[in-house]
Formats: sequence, C-alpha cells, structure tokens
Amino acid sequence: MMYENIKLSIENGIATITMDRPQALNALNSQTLKELNSIIDEVECNDDIRVLIITGSGKSFVAGADISEMKDLNSVQGRKFGLLGNKIFRRLELLEKPVIAAVNGFALGGGCELAMACDIRIASSKAKFGQPEVSLGITPGFGGTQRLARLVGIGKAKELIFTGDMVRADEALRIGLVNNVVEPDELMNVAKEMAEKIKNNAPIAVAYSKVAINRGVEVDIETGLMYEGEVFGSCFSTEDQKEGMSAFLEKREKSFKNR
Repeated sequence: MMYENIKLSIENGIATITMDRPQALNALNSQTLKELNSIIDEVECNDDIRVLIITGSGKSFVAGADISEMKDLNSVQGRKFGLLGNKIFRRLELLEKPVIAAVNGFALGGGCELAMACDIRIASSKAKFGQPEVSLGITPGFGGTQRLARLVGIGKAKELIFTGDMVRADEALRIGLVNNVVEPDELMNVAKEMAEKIKNNAPIAVAYSKVAINRGVEVDIETGLMYEGEVFGSCFSTEDQKEGMSAFLEKREKSFKNR
C-alpha cells in the first residue's frame, strides 16, 4: 500500500517505518494515525518480518499530536481522538514482533508516547523528549500518564508531566527513558545492528519473551513466574527449540524457521 504521511520499507526481515510529515514536524493527525494502524496490519501479517524499527524524517521523530486538528475539538471528539491514538499505540506495544524506536529528534507529546509504546528506544544525541500537554491545557492522551511512570518512576513522571519540561537525550538515558544514546549519523546503523541481533534469534522465543515481560510487569511476581513457566514449556513444542539446541551442541550455525 502507498501512504501519504508514512514510509514503509522492508529489507532482510526488518521493516522500517519512517514518520514522514516534515512540514508539521511529523505531528500525528488522524490520517497519520490511521496509516500507522494499517501498517501495523501489514507488519503483523507478514511472517517474513521479524523486527520493526520506527524513526522520523527531518529533525523530528514526532513532535506531538497535531494541535491544528485538536484545537476546536469538543469533549466527545477529544475523547475519540485520544482513544484512537491509545488503541493504535497499544497494538504496537502488544505486537509479537519486537519494535525499536530510533529517535532522531523531537519526541514530544504523542511522539514521546509513540516511543514509549516501542520495546526499545535508541536516541540520537540531538533527540529531545517531553510531555508538554499541560502547557496546552490538556493531559497526555496517548498513554503518557501510564507508560512514563512505568519507565521512569512515579515521581519523575509527575515532574515531567506537571512542568511540561523537555529533557535531552543524555538525561533521558540517565532516568531510564531510553536504552542508548548515539551520534546522529550512527542512529540507524545502531538500530539496524540491534534488529539484526534480534532477528537472528528464534522468533517464537522472542515473541514469548515479549509477552511474558509485558504481562509480568502488570501482575504480582508469583503470577508472572507461573506465566513464564507456561511460555518456557511451550517453547519445547517448537522446531526452533530443537534446531537451536542441536546447533549449539553440534557447534554449527542456527537456522530458525519460526515454527
């Protein structure tokens, strides 16, 4: 499919989404969100895709939700817009395939929320993060109040959301908002190198690990450990488990089939 505000490329099992609305700093309007939803459908259904990378064009990852679209919404319309973004970002978070955010520039409001819905965040040293919604008279609406607290702790999340302050990439790394900070010209190389490492592991085991982590952080540790035991046992019914262990013992390269 062709999209107006997003570019999708697929190469050697790695899909790359580029948010491409540079005239608006890649701000998220309804059309862009719906395009993202359609692309998630494509990625989800394509068994050849093992890892997804999300980045932005120009100097912005995503500068937020589109204020020009939100300005005149009433409460019903505002709720509908927020639920649209939340639904799509939740789909991304629950996608079985790992998702890496390669944050190249501004990740503010909805952009920060998009990055937080990804599994791993790699930031350019020029990236900036923030949830400035209160300065516009609204709250974060695409998951910011929930995911930020889970990533950086309640106190720091309240500070960032209440003040609307932006943080630079090095501070985002210090507080645990991102996994790594690299120079701008190395960002996509580092993201693709990580994607290659992930891609070379057993896809089912990676997917099960993602689900176990996501579910486990929402429940008590006993329940989480029980779920881990279930997915651990399920791995032994896969061809990839037999291949992975046989290749290890035989000291040869693995060839996983996602079965």
